[in-house]
Amino acid sequence: MFTSIRRPGSLRLLAAVGATLIGLAVGSDGWAGSDSAKKHETWNWSGTLAPGRTLEINGVNGKIEAVQSEGDKVEVVAEKYAKRSDPAEVKIEVVQDSDGITICAVYPGKGNSCKSGESHSNTKDNDVSVDFTVKVPAGVTFSANTVNGAIHTEALSGPIRARTVNGSCEIETAQSGEASTVNGSVKATIGKLSAKDKLDFQTVNGSITLHLPDAFDAVLDGSTVNGSIETDFPMTVSGKWGPRSVHGTIGRGGAKLNASTVNGSIRLKKNSL
Repeated sequence: MFTSIRRPGSLRLLAAVGATLIGLAVGSDGWAGSDSAKKHETWNWSGTLAPGRTLEINGVNGKIEAVQSEGDKVEVVAEKYAKRSDPAEVKIEVVQDSDGITICAVYPGKGNSCKSGESHSNTKDNDVSVDFTVKVPAGVTFSANTVNGAIHTEALSGPIRARTVNGSCEIETAQSGEASTVNGSVKATIGKLSAKDKLDFQTVNGSITLHLPDAFDAVLDGSTVNGSIETDFPMTVSGKWGPRSVHGTIGRGGAKLNASTVNGSIRLKKNSL
């Protein structure tokens, strides 16, 4: 299996936006709890990251979970599991630059790499899975990318970008966010938005449920093939309104909101309901 993670665009579901770290105290890393009989290893890393920067996590096989940390401290735990392969063969690499931090699960093989904004990993029948648990500082943009695994974030305060292929995406933030998958549902709770924000939520086999601020201003493009579209918000429709597609303005417009699926429904709900 070959996986390429590149910058986002429409259904480039494996986008990994550039990592960011500034001025920050470089953290510590290390291994703990290695048990060859169970084929399990634990990797830990910590550092600091200023608000407005980006923390990017790139996996291939495994879930990504994130909560907010205290202060400017980043904490990352990677749990590696395998039935046949050696977990030690999959390295967890940390890339730091003036923009932020990128952390990747890098599988053995020529050409595999971890780079800010772009990572490559050919698993070559390696069955190691890596589950990431992350603490994200307030105001930091969080970018989570995997192929086979769910993504879940809880009570973050910075923008979120979540990409997977086989798994659900469930994100919660006080700011803007976007999430894409192919096989799984998308759920998002979004907070404060600006007129310049672009929110993109996509899946193929699954529903999309968005919890949005009561005072929500956006231009909506929504579409489904096998499902319905429901909204709690009054909308001024441009063109035709159909049960499976809609283009319209909510409130004063401004922010761009795209929600699309093939097999599933789309629901826009007010946070207070």
